Amino acid sequence: MLFSKRKGLSPAREAVQKEGMDDALRHGLWNALHLCIWQCITYTHYNQTFRSSNVYDLFQHYWHNLFKIPLDNLPEYLDGAHRRVRKHFFECQWHEAYDFIEFTAQNCPEELKDEYVKFCNHILEKELSAYRFVDLQLTDITSEEEIESIEAAIGATTKYSGANKHVRTALGFLSDRKSPDYRNSVKESISAVESLCVSISGDPKATLGAALNSIERSHQLHPAFKKALSSLYGYTSDSDGIRHALLEESSISYSDAKFMLVACSAFINYVLGKTSEKS
Repeated sequence: MLFSKRKGLSPAREAVQKEGMDDALRHGLWNALHLCIWQCITYTHYNQTFRSSNVYDLFQHYWHNLFKIPLDNLPEYLDGAHRRVRKHFFECQWHEAYDFIEFTAQNCPEELKDEYVKFCNHILEKELSAYRFVDLQLTDITSEEEIESIEAAIGATTKYSGANKHVRTALGFLSDRKSPDYRNSVKESISAVESLCVSISGDPKATLGAALNSIERSHQLHPAFKKALSSLYGYTSDSDGIRHALLEESSISYSDAKFMLVACSAFINYVLGKTSEKS
């Protein structure tokens, strides 16, 4: 904290920025773009034309998929394209600025993604934004532990395509800023656990209960963990009508869906950790 804020001579921000973006936050996010994208442009040809740069595809994505304007309107030179993008970023609505940084994370060169997302998250935390990047999506999840749990589950399930897809879909439903779907986020979260356990059991027709029994025998799953997971599944189970009744309720909140995603991610990480101990 700077001297003037420590001494109370300059007000320190206290409110989380959820439905807006002040200049400090917007400028910080642009600096993330500047330092991690624009200053990291490389070229495949000696003449260094815009078309030969590593960001040309990104700008084409801006024009075609984000701005939805004709590609023949894309300037021939990088400076012109950069000016158009900068003008958009500083004149658009706060939610459109978030769209822009999220779209950039998802479409920029692969070698630039990690540093860009890391820098953005630093700015988002520093300027008290209500959002953070999780798996290249901006979400309301701001706890570092929760973010790490979800990202670890996504990374650890790459060879379990069903579970991986369910976790990513649950995150997508939860983080959709225009029309979040908390009910389906809950369904996808528990489906990720079920899919993983069935895959590990080796029986594609097994129920979650049978799959847990199989994992318990082969990997020494702690009984308390098995009971907790069974209870969590029972909370959302179709078999006794609980999930149907629960998920038809419009009162399912962001907190409910976030808890389920974080809890299921933690369960996934635990199960995979146990199975790796025996491999």
